[in-house]
Amino acid sequence: MAISVALAADRMAAAAADRLRSTATSTTTCRSKPRMERLTGGERVPDTLRGGIIALGNFDGFHIGHQAVVGHAVKLAHAQGRPAIVATFDPHPVHYFHPDMPPFRLTTLDQRQQLFKAAGADAMLVLHFDETLANVTADSFVREWLVGQTGTTGVVTGEDFTFGKGREGSVASLKGLGAPLGMACETVGPVSEGGQAVSSSRIRQALQGGDCTTATRLLTRAFAVRSVVQDGDKVGRQLGYPTANLDMGDYLRPRYGIYAVRARLPDGRLLDGVANLGIRPSFDPPKELLEPYFFDFTGDLYGLEIAVELIEFLRGEAKFDDMELLKAQMARDCDAARIVLRR
Repeated sequence: MAISVALAADRMAAAAADRLRSTATSTTTCRSKPRMERLTGGERVPDTLRGGIIALGNFDGFHIGHQAVVGHAVKLAHAQGRPAIVATFDPHPVHYFHPDMPPFRLTTLDQRQQLFKAAGADAMLVLHFDETLANVTADSFVREWLVGQTGTTGVVTGEDFTFGKGREGSVASLKGLGAPLGMACETVGPVSEGGQAVSSSRIRQALQGGDCTTATRLLTRAFAVRSVVQDGDKVGRQLGYPTANLDMGDYLRPRYGIYAVRARLPDGRLLDGVANLGIRPSFDPPKELLEPYFFDFTGDLYGLEIAVELIEFLRGEAKFDDMELLKAQMARDCDAARIVLRR
């Protein structure tokens, strides 16, 4: 039975956003609390989690719209006394079919797991998207992967969800194939903000334009790059601004430039700072990095996994032939970032 989508989705998104804001530290701090169970698609789930309600989708970014879908699944599961499971595809199906596409991820799998936990889910089901899954028919996906392996009694997804070989399956297919097997299907419509539907594509576009404010509003939290601090060439230290070097991995590349940032350490501490995201045009050879400099911090971060939130874009990358001019600009960037972060 489909639910009334517009008003209900907006209300569920608002409620989910409130829960995520209240647990922002635990969801972006690396392993600050015990992790919920991670299940592997195609394998039988433990008996304690069988018969649950599954929220089904990609959920990259876990924005307001995604939160509405998961929120409804959690609500149904609690009402029926069943486990709530969030199923996510990894890698993203787009990456499988277009491996040469530039990086576009908004979250890592670990980040999604913590966000799902904060939203009230009991487990995350990872559907590894490879050649095997790409060739599973819609019927087999429902019969074997969902009902057979998880014993699910209900699925919640977005109205535009497709699945199965050649994207042959739709929401109508989920309902038609699932009903005889005892699996119900409900849908949640898109959530609108500012007269437009909230989507991962809209968030990517905002970040690529340096619009952190819009991205943060649609995500209900700042976009965060979570990575291990690498040993670098110590150029920043020589200039008086020691930086932490982070590889961007599979993350989307926001607009290159200077950002006011806030980092969360594994022990829960918050560090304010300013970061360069880009190729460091003043130095040879060019090397793409996210390089945050943290105010009033003298510790050693090498080897630690930290989450760096992009709070506000300050300016674009620029090349300086004179290092004194670069140092003067870096001082101005720090002042600008401090003002932003005090708001």
